[in-house]
Amino acid sequence: MFKINDNYLKLPGSYLFSTIAKKVNAYSSAHPEAKIIRLGIGDVTQPIAPAIIEVLHGAVDEMANAETFHGYAPDLGYEFLRNTIAENDYRARGCNITPDEIFVSDGAKCDCGNIQEIFSIDNKIAVCDPVYPVYVDSNVMAGRTGTYDSKSETWSDVIYMPCTAENNFAPELPRETPDLIYLCFPNNPTGAVVNKEQLQEWVDYANRVGAVILFDAAYEAYISEPDIPHSIYECEGARSCAIEFHSFSKNAGFTGLRLGYTVIPKDLKADGVSLNALWARRHGTKYNGAPYIIQRAGEAVYSEAGKEQLKKQVAYYMNNAHYIFDNLKAAGYTVSGGVNSPYIWLKAPAGMTSWEFFDYLLENVNVVGTPGSGFGPSGETYFRLTAFGSYENTVEAVERMKGAIAHIG
Repeated sequence: MFKINDNYLKLPGSYLFSTIAKKVNAYSSAHPEAKIIRLGIGDVTQPIAPAIIEVLHGAVDEMANAETFHGYAPDLGYEFLRNTIAENDYRARGCNITPDEIFVSDGAKCDCGNIQEIFSIDNKIAVCDPVYPVYVDSNVMAGRTGTYDSKSETWSDVIYMPCTAENNFAPELPRETPDLIYLCFPNNPTGAVVNKEQLQEWVDYANRVGAVILFDAAYEAYISEPDIPHSIYECEGARSCAIEFHSFSKNAGFTGLRLGYTVIPKDLKADGVSLNALWARRHGTKYNGAPYIIQRAGEAVYSEAGKEQLKKQVAYYMNNAHYIFDNLKAAGYTVSGGVNSPYIWLKAPAGMTSWEFFDYLLENVNVVGTPGSGFGPSGETYFRLTAFGSYENTVEAVERMKGAIAHIG
């Protein structure tokens, strides 16, 4: 008789955004006339930039000719893309990262979830709380998190690092020593950031205790302040303790194209074993590479025209973020984020739980956000809004929410 991986049965409920989708679909079916504005899931709405579309068309045409046709991609990704990434995202920032330390994939979400496979099952993880659910759930599936306490909504073998208003939603060094530390800055969901000095403290700590930092930099394109690092490799010593994940989804709108990459420096070793080599082995065995046409589109992101057009897209979304932040704050909401991040983190009013506020907004003003408790226990009573909607919908959603708090009050 076959057996299943019963670690999957330990997962409480369904994936956060699947639960939200079911609730919204049920309401929409019952109220087909309602105009629902979705500021929940972090999906972009602006079309792919013209410079990238032009390259995509050219790459598609190449696939129609025997002389320029491309089949399987190289394990690490095409050299043209890895060289471009190394030059623009690292060498231009003073980071010593080489192309053979870059692994191209179909997105940061997959890599963030899969990276745990190269680590022993008895490693203990530390996560920010609240946290992007994939970090924890993928470790639950692997059997690394212990038992779940439904009352506290925590796992026995996970070290939670509370991110609250009192510490500006940035974690403090844990008292218990972890083996793997998940960090995400600019942060999803809170929109918080740390400066270079603060991030250096984490790098020094990881090197001191022998931990690995798994650094999610998916939102680095939204950084506007000068002392906020775009990469953990801007910190001294990071090559020996950090793995970094990048996405083309939020900076270039590739949520539907799927492209990302992971950096594992060759200096990062455990008992003399190279993590770069382990990930290369896993990558070559389980992954056939992002499509050629998508990797060519990724290369176009770094063209002069691509950079200029994408700056305007990022500015468009950040204009939405500033509008949400300023107007909800003026209306009486307690808000944070939205400065170096497309996410606004707000306190649910009138003592509501995060799911109570979700239901209230959906049913009364037809606005969808993300309940903070879905990101962890410290997210309770908080709520996440994204700036990835259209400007028109963003303005309308804010006006509706202003009316909501006036009514609740």
